[in-house]
Amino acid sequence: MTNKTCLIFCNCGAGIISDDKKEELSEAFKPLGVDIYELHDLCAFSLNEKDFLHELDQNYDKTLIAACYPRAIKNMFEQNGVQLSNYEVFNFREAGVEQITADVSAKIEEKQDETFYEIKNIDLKVPAWYPIIDKSRCTLCGQCARFCVFGVYSYNKKSLEVANPLSCKNNCPACGRTCPASAIIFPRLPENSALSGAEPSDNKKAAGNDQKGNLFVMLNERNNARRNIFRQGAFQQAEEEKKRALEELKNSLKNPKNDA
Repeated sequence: MTNKTCLIFCNCGAGIISDDKKEELSEAFKPLGVDIYELHDLCAFSLNEKDFLHELDQNYDKTLIAACYPRAIKNMFEQNGVQLSNYEVFNFREAGVEQITADVSAKIEEKQDETFYEIKNIDLKVPAWYPIIDKSRCTLCGQCARFCVFGVYSYNKKSLEVANPLSCKNNCPACGRTCPASAIIFPRLPENSALSGAEPSDNKKAAGNDQKGNLFVMLNERNNARRNIFRQGAFQQAEEEKKRALEELKNSLKNPKNDA
């Protein structure tokens, strides 16, 4: 019985890793003995090309993914309705070329004699920059939805969704900086932090979604987290980022690009 594996290599349109590292990874992956799909941007594919990803899942027993933080990819797939039955993510933000190649190779149970390397692009008129909600941490406080002025979120006390992902403004992670639970992720954010998908240092799940949790403890922790946001200057940074995004929007409306 064969165990066919493929590798998805995110070429990260956001430039999270350098072009040199991308090229080194590409060359290091080619001799691994699996079919390789180099995607221009996994964030865009998971939002707009789910059928392609689901087709891969049907054609292969296992999908290995070289991309950014596993937490970011897992929650992005869940949010966008991408259902892969057997996959594993390898973090090229932090691992070096040799390490990630060795880690990927160790997960390949059976090499193929004949393989191919396919490069796939996606044509997006807007950048695939949008927030991902880590629902294992979200307490449904609604802070992100109240802070966002671009209509990205749909919120009530029982539900928070990213209703209009492409309404989010490129390079604006402001709403996520105000989240007291570190539940908002921007996978394309250059900084290496919980906001870009790293595991939060507190490693806590959402007490607010656990009916058996102590309500007073949960509220106290949330209030402390909000105070920390102010103390650390994150709220001020978020205000500056939101202001910059609004200015860019205003300028784009004044000077629309000529599509001709």
